Amino acid sequence: MTFDAHYDTLLDERGSLCPMPVIALARATKESPRSTILLLADDPAAASDVPAWCGLRSRILLWSGPAPDGNGQAFLIAAADSEEVSVL
Repeated sequence: MTFDAHYDTLLDERGSLCPMPVIALARATKESPRSTILLLADDPAAASDVPAWCGLRSRILLWSGPAPDGNGQAFLIAAADSEEVSVL
């Protein structure tokens, strides 16, 4: 599988349990509010936590699926007012 999406920040939170992946995401968006972030996580709770967090924080979950290396899941997240609308 080839992963070819634009992102500004990579957060590898594999090995971190809930709520740490979402906390890392919150910190990254505070530091760079308009950045597009690729979050990697292997905690099963991330599958529901990340979309819920995006809805509460004016972020758009552009894509989710297997991590590029096949270990865990990937989430591509952008600011709601981002010009980044198509990714793959």
